Amino acid sequence: MGIHMRRRGTRAAAITVAAVMGSVLTGCGDDSEPSGAKDGPSSSASRSDGAREQGTTAVRAAYDRTADAESARMTIRTKLAAEGETVTSDGEGVLDLAEGDSVMTVTAQGESIEQRVVDEVLYQKAPGRNAPGGKPWVKIDLRKVAAQQGVNDQGIGDPARTAAYAKAITDKDVTEVGAEEIDGVNTTRYRVSVDVTELPGGERMREQLGPTLPMQVWLDDEGRLRRQQMDMTLKAPASASAKPDADAAPQQLTMSTVMEFSDFGTEVDAEAPPAGQVADMTGDALQGNRQRS
Repeated sequence: MGIHMRRRGTRAAAITVAAVMGSVLTGCGDDSEPSGAKDGPSSSASRSDGAREQGTTAVRAAYDRTADAESARMTIRTKLAAEGETVTSDGEGVLDLAEGDSVMTVTAQGESIEQRVVDEVLYQKAPGRNAPGGKPWVKIDLRKVAAQQGVNDQGIGDPARTAAYAKAITDKDVTEVGAEEIDGVNTTRYRVSVDVTELPGGERMREQLGPTLPMQVWLDDEGRLRRQQMDMTLKAPASASAKPDADAAPQQLTMSTVMEFSDFGTEVDAEAPPAGQVADMTGDALQGNRQRS
């Protein structure tokens, strides 16, 4: 995973890509225990173990149950902070939970970008700004970006396809926080922890993220995801510290991503823009990652 902050002109697009790529890394969390008094008797421990087992089952099943809804409306807020600078982006749109296609509008620093993900290719259009060749759209092949970064392309841009990561969750990795209401919907909140090395490209991720990825999930009464929150700190690879140029990656970056799902079953009409209106920026993205790795 490349970590960097773009200059102002292209920063909104960079944040959007970070948000999309962040959705690949779901099924992860904080391994801290809830505070409070602990009962000593073994019966209390047994009840606790039982609750954890139920929570683990619910979290493992959540991604499949969410995907069963086929589609949903989604909002996503991503906050990146590095070297004293903070950038926040907000996205809203619809997501095909079966295919991973999506149509969204993303806003960052007062700039709105139209975004589509179709067949694991990211398309973006910024009003009033043309790509090379005067074309209004740019595209980035997320599969190629993932391959370069050593991440399996399964589920790129599709939060519901991350059920494969659930196999890394054990009973001790899930803590039920309690009941909460989200937009009038009753939910149960969980903290989850997943061993980073169990994820695709895990060894490289561990170098940048540490042993676990922080995540919390809120599940409705049907076991579907209503909210998912990740908070992580990424460190630059050791090789990046040897490149002190002005466009180098920051040595440390914090990222917080919150996704919310609603209106399950909503219509999704995601189509790629006409080829003649699109500039392929995949090569530029790959080159930028190579320079920063």
